Amino acid sequence: MRKIYYLSSCNTCLKILNQINPSKFGFEIQDIKNDQITPEQIDQMKKMAGSYEALFSKRAVLYTKMNLKEKILSEKEMRTLILKEYTFLKRPVILYDGQIFIGNAPKMIHQLLEIISKKQD
Repeated sequence: MRKIYYLSSCNTCLKILNQINPSKFGFEIQDIKNDQITPEQIDQMKKMAGSYEALFSKRAVLYTKMNLKEKILSEKEMRTLILKEYTFLKRPVILYDGQIFIGNAPKMIHQLLEIISKKQD
């Protein structure tokens, strides 16, 4: 499966999409603001990532507004928050042939691009 969960209003996500060239490599893309993540999708991501915490963004504005920094969130609470409000998902989340890449760290994007380019050889 090749899928990218991203936010179309996020310049960083758009920059990464341009680097990856999704249509060239057969990625399906999903703008999580306009096409909400389903429980099945988040559960699949969790299975690949190992935890909901790995998918949960503590940079979301709502994280501060809701005083979540003061709380210890359970995996179930993180799942619920991600499903309720798309900004709690670290982005982009990229599924590529059984592997998951979460977030926008340059090292992670570089690793993904290396893997994609090796598959082209």
